[in-house]
Amino acid sequence: MKCAENKSRLCRLRFAGSGRFSWLLVCFCLVSAGTAAQDAPAKPAAAAGASEPEVASRKRIEQLNTEARAEAALRLEKFPQPAEGQPGTVALWSARGDADMFLGNFVAAEAAYRKMVELDPELDASHWRLGIACFFADHAKAGADQFEKYHSFDSVDRENGIWRYFCHHRADGGEKARQQLLRYEKDDRPPFREVYQLFQGSLTAAAVIAAAESGAEETQAQRQFYSYLYVGLNASLEGDRKLAEATLSKAVLNDWGRRAGYGPNYMWHVGRLELNRLQSASSRPAP
Repeated sequence: MKCAENKSRLCRLRFAGSGRFSWLLVCFCLVSAGTAAQDAPAKPAAAAGASEPEVASRKRIEQLNTEARAEAALRLEKFPQPAEGQPGTVALWSARGDADMFLGNFVAAEAAYRKMVELDPELDASHWRLGIACFFADHAKAGADQFEKYHSFDSVDRENGIWRYFCHHRADGGEKARQQLLRYEKDDRPPFREVYQLFQGSLTAAAVIAAAESGAEETQAQRQFYSYLYVGLNASLEGDRKLAEATLSKAVLNDWGRRAGYGPNYMWHVGRLELNRLQSASSRPAP
């Protein structure tokens, strides 16, 4: 997702009586590479007969989760719940919302993001993080409403339409979600047009991923990250766990996503959260 909040007041906040953000800006506007994970995600054991690269990938994901879980918990401790009227309160709620989100505390993250909007209503339309938190907190209809607001803020960004589709899919099923897809008149950055065609049924998941291989070499890692991420998230919604885990694993292992700026980095964490959820579910014993 684009950092649309750069267009809003959120990224221009200042502490009362002080200059620019100092230490808080680091946490608020730039989430570092290892700042997120679900609390105690499953650690999948190496499958019998797994190749050396597969085993290495699983170990790397486990390492990323361990580091990220510790960092996210530390960040939550750093930013205690602000007192009413405290300077920089909106930014503090933002930092707490991100930390809770990355720990898998989705309801708490949603509440923190809603507190931001309560304190500064101008943030509402551009608050895509609130919509994502609603989706993961199983408040899909509220998430769809949030992404509808975002469309009035930015009618070009298909990534918003993707998340609106995901919310409608979870709330009403795939067929109704496809009927309610937003229509876009202008093109958007790749691979979001191709991802949209996946939802419309005119491209396969394999074709979306293949399309990411074409184009400028310097942006290939970016295109691959987003194609793996959104193919994986869609596969999870469609119940294709094998495809979901395979593609989300590649998104999590993508260095561009992990090291990118705030919006893409947030999405990298989102991919890892969903991968952890799938792996946790698959590791539970059958009833």
